[in-house]
Amino acid sequence: MPVRVEETSSSSSTSSSSSAPSQLSGENASGHTSPPVCTLLTVGQAFSGTQNVSSIQKDEAWRVNVRIQGCDLDHGYLCGTMEALNVPMADTPSELTTCALDLPVVYGGLVNMQNVLAVMFTLFSYDVCQVVTFWEGEIVDGKNYTFFTGKWEASSEDDIRHWTKFPSFQPFLEQVKVDGGKSLDLNNYPYIFMRWKEQYFVNVGTDCGLTIAGFYYVCFSCTDGSINGFYYDPNSSPFQKLELKSTNEGRSGFSFSSYELQ
Repeated sequence: MPVRVEETSSSSSTSSSSSAPSQLSGENASGHTSPPVCTLLTVGQAFSGTQNVSSIQKDEAWRVNVRIQGCDLDHGYLCGTMEALNVPMADTPSELTTCALDLPVVYGGLVNMQNVLAVMFTLFSYDVCQVVTFWEGEIVDGKNYTFFTGKWEASSEDDIRHWTKFPSFQPFLEQVKVDGGKSLDLNNYPYIFMRWKEQYFVNVGTDCGLTIAGFYYVCFSCTDGSINGFYYDPNSSPFQKLELKSTNEGRSGFSFSSYELQ
């Protein structure tokens, strides 16, 4: 979700998750691990909740809706739209931003058509009182991605500081310090850890006074579909907490095969 840029000192926060999980160890037969298949982490699934954007000067929380538009567990990839409601200081231009259609996301040498269609869907359904962004996610599976981010101005210390805010991460802490979690077996773990990075604004311009420079550390519960996350951006208020619950809203995402560029 877009946030206002401001410089503040660090503050502490805690995550609301279920009771501490049991320790898992080892690797599967292929030498790599994969996240569990979750019926609530599928294309079209919607989530609703809030993000705390409080600063030293003001306590504030914005309502947030998220919809998954694409999911590829084999490649540790997913994407979706994030809608922030009643965001102050957000300018909505008369013409919609179409950079998403001009710059389709490419990964692994493939263009995923679901990304383009997801943005088209959002462009035709947005409300001028909302700020909509398109995001892409990395699923921590030990094969495609580890707990170490390695980009977006996040150091391994930043990673540890944010992941440890999730109680469900605690059993993995010592091993993650050693190898980023490459040797962990996450196959049957009831939580999925991810990073979500907003790529562009869908319905406002980049001069709207908001920033999407940071990214989210995310913990998804396969049991009830709840999502907890913390936003990281060195230039924004630290540990802005995202809390979402799955909804019963009808699914309307897109699922297509990938096409290789010729």
